[in-house]
Amino acid sequence: MAQSGGAGGVEGASLGGVHRPTSWWKLAGLAGAAGVVATGAVVARAERRRRAYTPDEVRDRLHARHAEVLGRVGPTGGPAD
Repeated sequence: MAQSGGAGGVEGASLGGVHRPTSWWKLAGLAGAAGVVATGAVVARAERRRRAYTPDEVRDRLHARHAEVLGRVGPTGGPAD
């Protein structure tokens, strides 16, 4: 005769309408996967913002940063007085 339910079932399997709890490592794995997806979304958004600049805008920003650094550093490489 076939057994209905029993202790030899697969974890997470139904035992007469009652489900066993899922092990903690499965939940940890799902949380890790969700973290990877969220990180990927943040990186993709930052990449889109970075690529939204035209070459002229990038050049202007670099020139402005260079001028700012030159203003902080004197002509001899030391601090500006």
